[in-house]
Amino acid sequence: MESTVPQKLAALEKLQEIDSTLDEIFKVRGALPDEVRDLEDEIAGYQTRIDKFNTDLESLEADISAKKAAIKDAEALIKKYTDQQSNVRNNREYDAITKETELQALEIQINEKRIKEAYAKIEAKNEEIGNTQLILDERTKDLGAKKSELDQITSESEEEEKKLMNVRQKAEKNVEDRLLNAYEKIRENAKNGLAVVTVKRDACGGCFNLVPPQRQADIKEKKKLIVCEHCGRILADVEFVIVEEKPKRTTRKKKAE
Repeated sequence: MESTVPQKLAALEKLQEIDSTLDEIFKVRGALPDEVRDLEDEIAGYQTRIDKFNTDLESLEADISAKKAAIKDAEALIKKYTDQQSNVRNNREYDAITKETELQALEIQINEKRIKEAYAKIEAKNEEIGNTQLILDERTKDLGAKKSELDQITSESEEEEKKLMNVRQKAEKNVEDRLLNAYEKIRENAKNGLAVVTVKRDACGGCFNLVPPQRQADIKEKKKLIVCEHCGRILADVEFVIVEEKPKRTTRKKKAE
């Protein structure tokens, strides 16, 4: 059986009441949850950077090893060519061996230069790792402090929060899916988290824009769901404000002389 409009509004108001209480609990935590998440992301970024530096170091070390091996090979060839020079049969063979020896000597020079450059890069990478690690250690320390503070605040309201979440789950079941989706969307876009409000002093309780008298009359009748024309919040009711009358001032008659 489909709920009546008053029942729908009552269910939405109940849900809003629970969510507002939860919002107050979360407000006590302030920006700590966001700060913890930001620090965790920042730390992950620094760790990724260090991992990248270490990968670069491994690549540089492997490159140095390969170039040292190439130098040994070149030195072995030079020795071989030097031994062959004593057994050449003509100038042409001598010149060819000499040219090969020079090429291997040049290869040794190039590899030695590349090795020197690689060691300079390794030194720079290690310096970057050291600096990044210092920042990482500092941020990790900050994260520990923030988490400790957040855990302390959370533990104080943890039990109440769990109870409210359980109550909220039950309250959700009393709101049809279409309305619940609309409610959640309005709450998401509202800065104060209010999706269901009352009209107070002729104004929307969410955005404080004036609500016309005829619209207020429609809200009171509760024949259909009505939203604020300005902010889209659901207007559940019109709050009756008692205006206290000021006591009339009495004037004293002048006594006859």
